[in-house]
Amino acid sequence: MADTAPLIPAYGGSSLADLPRALLAALGPSPDGLSSAEPGPIRVEPARAVCVLLIDGLGAEALRAHADAAPFLSQGMRPVTGAPPLTAGFPATTVTSLCSLGTGLTPGEHGMMGVSLAVPDTGLLFNALRWSLPDGAAMDPRVWQPAPTVFERARDAGVGAAYVAPGEFAGTGLTEAVYRGVRHLAAATVDERVERAREALREPPAYVTVYYGDLDAAGHETGWGSEEWLRRLATADRLAERLAGALPDGCALYVTADHGMVNAGEKLDVEGDPALRHGVALLGGEARARHVYAEEGAAADVLTAWRERLAGQAWVVSREEAVEAGWFGPAVRAEWVKRIGDVLAVPYTGLALVAPRAHAREAAFAGYHGSMTAAEQYVPLLEASTR
Repeated sequence: MADTAPLIPAYGGSSLADLPRALLAALGPSPDGLSSAEPGPIRVEPARAVCVLLIDGLGAEALRAHADAAPFLSQGMRPVTGAPPLTAGFPATTVTSLCSLGTGLTPGEHGMMGVSLAVPDTGLLFNALRWSLPDGAAMDPRVWQPAPTVFERARDAGVGAAYVAPGEFAGTGLTEAVYRGVRHLAAATVDERVERAREALREPPAYVTVYYGDLDAAGHETGWGSEEWLRRLATADRLAERLAGALPDGCALYVTADHGMVNAGEKLDVEGDPALRHGVALLGGEARARHVYAEEGAAADVLTAWRERLAGQAWVVSREEAVEAGWFGPAVRAEWVKRIGDVLAVPYTGLALVAPRAHAREAAFAGYHGSMTAAEQYVPLLEASTR
């Protein structure tokens, strides 16, 4: 690789893909290999039911920096005993991390290796967050992500799987790809989330996921550490405290996140830079984890140009180098390889690689994520229980 800046290994200890196996092992079932004699690096105690609060965008470093704004998360909960630092995986972004949590697989296995990826041999770019293709074409969630979900396996093992989240998420492509097999319990407010989770936990064994996305939204719009971000963090803290207080006897609450965040120190318009646009057919990924798809025969030239332009600011590697280095996990399924860009550009400074004509709203963000820096990769794994 052209740069030798420290790299946070996305799978060097425990990643989000390891968590479902540990939680299902705590419940006791053995659904299709998700719990076994080798439960993985994360170890938790047995429980009658488990509740996972997923706080979108809450990096471990950000939580430490603002512990006073989240007293329950910082002092009222405890880190999971013996768990090494938990990483999001690459890229550190919502669609990828949700699928790792939803399948127990690494991105190279489940195939959702970025927000927007090329559909091989079509010339089309698919956005998995909006679940959209150009010209309104459809993508079947079971085609893009065919692996059985944790929730399907839990259900088949007699565990009640529930997802507490805003009602507008029900039936979307992303939800069908990640949460197949759950009972979707619509909830918008803190009160509604707590009550829906309480209801689901009353019928053990249960595996309940509660989603809170407002912190990530505030981080994108105003930056992590901003007044609005701190207000949303305080709300997430109250939600965690109330969920812990709602646990029936013998149950456990785990709080984690899908990724952290950095505030942009510099933005580079990659659409407007002739050196970076030359030979590029499609620009995928996102501002901190770009998938660059080259025109036929131009991959080597694109790699050279991006390396020269971003030297000292980003890891710039070929598809083959990324796969060999294990960026997407120990292996990438053969049918997913062409989803990956011919070139990947991943900033390790405060740089955001924006595309203001194609993605004006993203280009205006204050906060971003996706890369392999500590601020984006490390996420908390906290526990409270009534065991």
